[in-house]
Amino acid sequence: MKLIGILKDGQTWIARVEGDACVPLAPAEAFFRDPEANARASGDSALPLASVEQRPPAWSGARVICIGLNYRAHAAEGGHALPEYPTTFGRWTRSLVEDGADIPALDVKLDWEAELGVVIGREMAGVDDAAGLAGVFGYAPFNDVSARTYQRHTPQWTTGKNMDRSGVLGAIVTADEVGDPADGLSVECRLNGETMQSSNTADLIFPIGRVISYLSEIMTLFPGDIIASGTPSGVGHARTPPLFMKPGDVVEVEIGKVGKVTNRIVAADQRRP
Repeated sequence: MKLIGILKDGQTWIARVEGDACVPLAPAEAFFRDPEANARASGDSALPLASVEQRPPAWSGARVICIGLNYRAHAAEGGHALPEYPTTFGRWTRSLVEDGADIPALDVKLDWEAELGVVIGREMAGVDDAAGLAGVFGYAPFNDVSARTYQRHTPQWTTGKNMDRSGVLGAIVTADEVGDPADGLSVECRLNGETMQSSNTADLIFPIGRVISYLSEIMTLFPGDIIASGTPSGVGHARTPPLFMKPGDVVEVEIGKVGKVTNRIVAADQRRP
């Protein structure tokens, strides 16, 4: 099952995709109170996909927890030792945009990060790895677009990871259609059609179940919370010479069995909240 966010009645609704149409199910906050049940609800009358304005399929109260240095080759390209525990930082939902949205170039060192997004489906506290994986509602392509200048200003990465309109969250595909990411889902990023990143989730240092279990030791995870599970090697800042995105570029992130997001980089003066 595939789910998107749409603008309806002045707010974000979650809608189920059915061919060239979508069925609005509920406002995002209400939907994520019980996403597994609400995803299968009858919903409102179907709308043509071409007629709706898409939004990120998330609710405003969700936490977006990002995992850094979670691919072996990515840690190596940056000269980092393999971490003993997951490296975490946060995004705010206000930084999220949907597939097809424009991304303003608010930093001259604007970088891509192809990631598997993980959407939590049930409340979890103190769970083991197996229960953590079983509690996933679905997966989505995620581009953790990073403002490297600001990310490097301090040891804390928060500013560089919360640039306006920089976290691309694509459509959610329910977990039953994806299976265990440990089996290896392809993770790719293309810039203007040229492959920048090409790996798979088998290279994850901390698999999805382990990440969820670790986080649940200290914080209760709630339905609708999002985990950006890390990016593989091939990011722009680690290249020789470094390569960054600029206005006019088109960046794509594609995750096997999950889907793709495509976004255009625009001038900074085209930024909007």
